[in-house]
Amino acid sequence: MSGLKVSERADIAPFFVMEMMRAAADREAAGGDVVHMEVGQPSTPAPAGARAAAKAAIDSDVLGYTSAVGIEPLRTRLVQHYADWYRYDTDAGRIVVTQGASGAFTLAFLACFEAGDRVAVTAPGYPCYRNTLEALDIEVVEIAVTPESGFRLSADMVTSAGPLDGLVVASPANPTGTMLMADELGRLARWCHDAGVRLISDEIYHGIAYGTEAATAAAHSPSAVVVNSFSKYFSMTGWRLGWLVLPPDLVSPVERLAQNATIAASTVSQHAALGAFDSIDELEANVARYRANRQILLDGLPAAGIDRIAPPDGAFYIFANVDHLTDDSAELAATWLAELGIATTPGIDFDPAEGHRYIRFSFAGSNDDMIQTVERLTAWAKHRG
Repeated sequence: MSGLKVSERADIAPFFVMEMMRAAADREAAGGDVVHMEVGQPSTPAPAGARAAAKAAIDSDVLGYTSAVGIEPLRTRLVQHYADWYRYDTDAGRIVVTQGASGAFTLAFLACFEAGDRVAVTAPGYPCYRNTLEALDIEVVEIAVTPESGFRLSADMVTSAGPLDGLVVASPANPTGTMLMADELGRLARWCHDAGVRLISDEIYHGIAYGTEAATAAAHSPSAVVVNSFSKYFSMTGWRLGWLVLPPDLVSPVERLAQNATIAASTVSQHAALGAFDSIDELEANVARYRANRQILLDGLPAAGIDRIAPPDGAFYIFANVDHLTDDSAELAATWLAELGIATTPGIDFDPAEGHRYIRFSFAGSNDDMIQTVERLTAWAKHRG
């Protein structure tokens, strides 16, 4: 049918990693092998405690709607989590359980910003910040973080961006894996609070770090919004469960938005998340595997001529400069998939201006995936001459 309106809000960039996942799946469906280095999700299932809690809830609970802010036992357990991990005291009334971190960001953006507001994000950075903000008619201000700055954001960089209504920051960051140390995050958080800029802190990779533990922005600013998720450290991507830690002035607005937008997060996922806290040893074993995978790539990629790498302090990504191999990272990613069976993510997903020079490798898979990647890329580089 012609002539019917389609909203311009949907005219945003695709999430290219999903395109790469589809291309990799097509290759597998045709009988080809694929080493998955493209997708930012653990290759492990939900931990045993989560699976057991989910089964128990299915057998014993009606699993109807919950409160829009989440079940009280989970919100209370998250309060304990902040005390255990950060020595930070909050209360359950400031926590809202959401449909993944993606749902948390949408609620936060709607609650914090008006159409036309100026909100800064880093480049490179997670593309869905930019795309979701644009869909909400919010002006996106990109702040370049470069190798010279260690891909880290500073208050001076934010100041130079002009008047802002908001700032989205991630530590550890996707795609670079770089982290802001507690003093750096504290300076940014205090600057935002004093300047009347709403800070939204993406903390979904907390728990996955290699040397220094991540700090939470909630401990550094009374006005910061914290986003976290059970997807990464807790290995529960498909369960679609996240949470917000909110300043008091945003609790009621976010609750009303959640009531109308989603009603509530998945009930069975909330019960499963409670059980995930009983499986910390299993989750720490996952982190140990990521640490080993990281080292395999840091040791092996230079043999393939890939040695200009962002410092991966946390998360499970390596963001590598490949401009000596190509001026089109999407084309290179397609070549590697077709010729080597290695699926990666082109940097254009994360940086529209400079991303053609970069490839992101996810090391969330198995040790063997990492070894295969290094061996295939090294052979390819030698053959290429």
